[in-house]
Amino acid sequence: MYLDTHDYPFITNLEKCFAEIRQECLALPGTTFDPWVQKEMYGEGWSVFGLVAWGHQIEGALALCPETKKALEAIPGLQTAGFSRLAPGTHIKPHRGWVENVYRLHLGLVVPENCAMRVGEETRSWEEGRCLVFDDTSEHEAWNHSKSDRLVLLLDFLRPGCSPTNNAEMPPEVRQMLAAKLSRGSRGRE
Repeated sequence: MYLDTHDYPFITNLEKCFAEIRQECLALPGTTFDPWVQKEMYGEGWSVFGLVAWGHQIEGALALCPETKKALEAIPGLQTAGFSRLAPGTHIKPHRGWVENVYRLHLGLVVPENCAMRVGEETRSWEEGRCLVFDDTSEHEAWNHSKSDRLVLLLDFLRPGCSPTNNAEMPPEVRQMLAAKLSRGSRGRE
């Protein structure tokens, strides 16, 4: 289910920072994006550049994106953040997230035509400079049928009334990726 962005006042400021965030994302070398580990959901073509992992800042990554870091610091209950890239022809299969205490937000940075996301029964396209907020535990899928990359700032923030404690079991491959990012994050990208 998609949520009304007007219910989250911090989104106005985030959208105002769009140009700076987009510029920092585009300045990152493509080799700094890592493939998302759950390849059974998409095969090839989905990669991420992590900035915040379950409340822990990835300092080396944030140092490359100081304006994005400032914008993220203004988001209450921020749990995760990063740049998400879908290569041309990528389809993330229908799936459900496992974390019930957060909502997911996408800020469209580079959005070619023929890219969209279905959450529940509703399909929407991203818009550059605009946010979408949705319940990641609802079935959702995304695709890029264009000839260029789709880029968004992806983040998770606490649902109203929820604490950071996550009782859901994180998939082992995600836990391993998280540990690796946090261990190298204080030293920068290797």
